[in-house]
Amino acid sequence: MINQMTPNFHPEGVFGENKVASKMKLGSSRNVTQMWHLNGRCPEGTIPIRRTRKDDLLRASSIKAFGKKRHKTIPQPKSADPDLITQSGHQHAIAYVDEEKYYGAKATINVWEPKIQQPNEFSLSQIWILGGSFGEDLNSIEAGWQVSPDLYGDNHTRLFTYWTSDAYQATGCYNLLCSGFIQINNEIAMGASIYPVSSYHDSQYDISLLVWKDPKEGNWWLQFGNSYVLGYWPAFLFSYLSDSASMIEWGGEVVNSESDGQHTSTQMGSGHFPKEGFGKSSYFKNIQIVDGSNNLRVPKDIATFTEQSNCYDVQTGKGGNWGSYFYYGGPGRNANCP
Repeated sequence: MINQMTPNFHPEGVFGENKVASKMKLGSSRNVTQMWHLNGRCPEGTIPIRRTRKDDLLRASSIKAFGKKRHKTIPQPKSADPDLITQSGHQHAIAYVDEEKYYGAKATINVWEPKIQQPNEFSLSQIWILGGSFGEDLNSIEAGWQVSPDLYGDNHTRLFTYWTSDAYQATGCYNLLCSGFIQINNEIAMGASIYPVSSYHDSQYDISLLVWKDPKEGNWWLQFGNSYVLGYWPAFLFSYLSDSASMIEWGGEVVNSESDGQHTSTQMGSGHFPKEGFGKSSYFKNIQIVDGSNNLRVPKDIATFTEQSNCYDVQTGKGGNWGSYFYYGGPGRNANCP
């Protein structure tokens, strides 16, 4: 099978909207790069791949588990019993839509370096593209940033992707740790650290991510920023997503292992609640979906979900250059989240 080297179509509106966004960034937040660029670049015809070391494998519970999320970690907003969700030890603060068919999603995500309590915990902020039920056959495409000591051996904020076609059971992995995602770009590395990151009440940095389905080939493409088309997930990887997505989620996720019998103090986003606002709480802005006509547009009826709002919360808003946006996150353990 011949790999695609460029998408046949971009969603309508993406380039015009990007010009507006780049002007806006001058007055509010700044672009980021990756640390490895300080040491050089990759030659044409090659791609950057983060080296997997022996220590990376030794930190995993098994070779089979390396580079994989645990089963049933997806935020399931309409579950009748929230206790079923928290049993997995994962907690979320998300915005979502699930009223129509979706062919992609976009957002600009504020970048932080949240503190992680335990090495086996992580904190991430991402877009989920979901198809199917929340049973054994869930299809998911995911992209964002994460801090994961278990996976990377440090506490740096890193760009990541993930995919699964069977609810995290046997298929899929992070980044390029298994076959699946086909990278075509030689400037951005999956799993590489993002720099600089935002500081509390100081400079703010963000990344823009767009995932969309090529109407001709059916592959799901990933774009970073205004000009880096990174690669794609081939349509044949998926069942439901070979047609369309039934739900889009944007937001944060942490692992709460309750290692000392209390809620983890692992931070989500900036580690501060949404009510603190810009420069203090983390945000997603310019949230958009790709519709059946391959147009980028603001989604209708955005809902929110969090298991324990006293630990991590989410608060939506709309207007101005930010379009549809939300603040999210929190400190985890605190006086109201024991």
